[in-house]
Amino acid sequence: MERRVISTKARPEEQTFEKSLRPKTFDEYIGQEKVKNNLQIYIKAAKVRHEPLDHCLFYGPPGLGKTTLAGVIANEMGVHMKVTSGPAIQNPGEITAILGSLQDGDLIFIDEIHRLNRQVEEVLYPAMEDYAIDVVIGKGSTAKSIRINLPKFTLVGATTRAGLLSQPLRDRFGVISHLEFYRPDELSIIVKKSAEKLNVPIDDEGAYEIARRSRGTPRLSNRLLKRIRDYAEVRYDGRITKKIAEEGLKLLEVDKCGLDRTDRNMILTIIEKFSGGPVGLDTLAAALGEDPETIEDVYEPYLVKNGFINRTPKGRVATDLSYEHFDVQKKPD
Repeated sequence: MERRVISTKARPEEQTFEKSLRPKTFDEYIGQEKVKNNLQIYIKAAKVRHEPLDHCLFYGPPGLGKTTLAGVIANEMGVHMKVTSGPAIQNPGEITAILGSLQDGDLIFIDEIHRLNRQVEEVLYPAMEDYAIDVVIGKGSTAKSIRINLPKFTLVGATTRAGLLSQPLRDRFGVISHLEFYRPDELSIIVKKSAEKLNVPIDDEGAYEIARRSRGTPRLSNRLLKRIRDYAEVRYDGRITKKIAEEGLKLLEVDKCGLDRTDRNMILTIIEKFSGGPVGLDTLAAALGEDPETIEDVYEPYLVKNGFINRTPKGRVATDLSYEHFDVQKKPD
């Protein structure tokens, strides 16, 4: 009999309403085909051998489904999932308590794993490699180390900044997968499936209009869908068409390229205040009143991928596409 997926901590992403939109199996999971196909092979092989899945690391921009994928793995393996995050684990005792509560085959998901401190990481090394933890009892000359064996488990880590993971921790993951931005056609399927779960009537063109302005991110697609649903119910009969989607997205200040107010402010700041760049990340963050990590992790990946800005050794530079998009004349060098 399969064991249900549980969480050890209430998180906004895990609230009942949000969870209803999450796929539970690989058949329901849209996109990330290469990652999904590989995982299906690894899971099938692990189940044949009656072993836990090897430790997995998923990295990529936020909102691409790393948490959802961990839940799908737990469901496909038929095991419990315990959820925590790097910033929530403050000391080795906390990770020791979590690991000590695991049962054979359990999956532990650590979001933002790059934010684990070094002492916690050192507890994970033997836990991941040998399924054991070393506990020091006593102090000074009377102190002694005791090794406690753990049940075999799977650790799934998620990060937006794989480069910040220490090499020893990264090397202990047997499966490392990069999640890519979604294509509009994939997001359109996600929007229609989410609309069906929310009992929102939507046509293909309306779904595609939301999808193509969602910055390649399922989380944003679902967020925009819910806001357009509100607009359609208040101003119209509740059905979302292309026209209604365009009107609702205009109110949300999401333009035809999926850029929101912060994106536009960022690009125009580079163009107008810094003559198109280059401008350093910290300087740009100060000018925008944003955290540098937020710019680097949330806004930049989409803008770089779609050619609006370039990252150079000297700083961020607005591209010709940005000048064209905002109809701004580029100043001669």
